[in-house]
Amino acid sequence: MTIVAFAIAQAVAAAAATASPQAAIETELAASAAGWNSGSLDRFMSVYADDAVYSSGKDMVRGKAAIAKRYAGSFAEGGNARGRLSFQPAAWRTISNVHMLLVARWTLTPASGTAQTGLTTLLFERRKDGWRIIADHSS
Repeated sequence: MTIVAFAIAQAVAAAAATASPQAAIETELAASAAGWNSGSLDRFMSVYADDAVYSSGKDMVRGKAAIAKRYAGSFAEGGNARGRLSFQPAAWRTISNVHMLLVARWTLTPASGTAQTGLTTLLFERRKDGWRIIADHSS
């Protein structure tokens, strides 16, 4: 991790510690989407916990490394082959003082062609380094 990336991660974690859970999570998701849009798999994956579970359709993968491997083919220098990613929160549910559930709409907008959109259900856990996704179900 570069010094700049580390400083950004520290600033995000510090801001997240003082913000409401929803605001902190939205900050984490925005940073993740910025990573996707800039072509940085590491930045995109920074919101996932090492022990996260991801499921979509008939597939399920366990662990941040396996999730990253699933997404790796979309990343190219300076962008993402699948388009620009954005999230729009749709519903929040407080599970506990360290767990939040978010249902959000994701949108991928390609340079040309039709945008794709779907729903994702994300279970976040507050950890020492901020709010991290521990379960992701996307459709």
